[in-house]
Amino acid sequence: MANLLIGAVVVLFIVKFYWFIKHKRYTLTEFSQAMFLRLFLTLFIVFIGFSLIYYSLFLNDYVVVHDTVNNRTISHFGDYLYFSGVTLLSVGYGDLVPVGVAKIFSLLEASLGLLIPSAFFLTAWNNSNQSDRDS
Repeated sequence: MANLLIGAVVVLFIVKFYWFIKHKRYTLTEFSQAMFLRLFLTLFIVFIGFSLIYYSLFLNDYVVVHDTVNNRTISHFGDYLYFSGVTLLSVGYGDLVPVGVAKIFSLLEASLGLLIPSAFFLTAWNNSNQSDRDS
């Protein structure tokens, strides 16, 4: 059964790729430096903001993030930057784990890491489709 599903997915990918090439959809795309810069700055602000939230919680004597490799609570701002970046961009490696109230913040940050790029992509796609209809 698994081989049948994998085969079906591969066939669908091949059909979609053929359609994509045949209809030359790749020629209709363009890179928007302004959109990329807005996305980068938005993600950077979220990244720094959550790092500051985690660090301020730590400074107020909350255990925020636990280092599973060294079995300790992290205490350096750089570690909170790393944790925030990994949470925002990839939902973690497992070496640092949120504890207590940080679980809620890390869940929110991971959600934003998925939703913000999706919103930018959909906006760009909608703008592209709108300009196609106008021309």
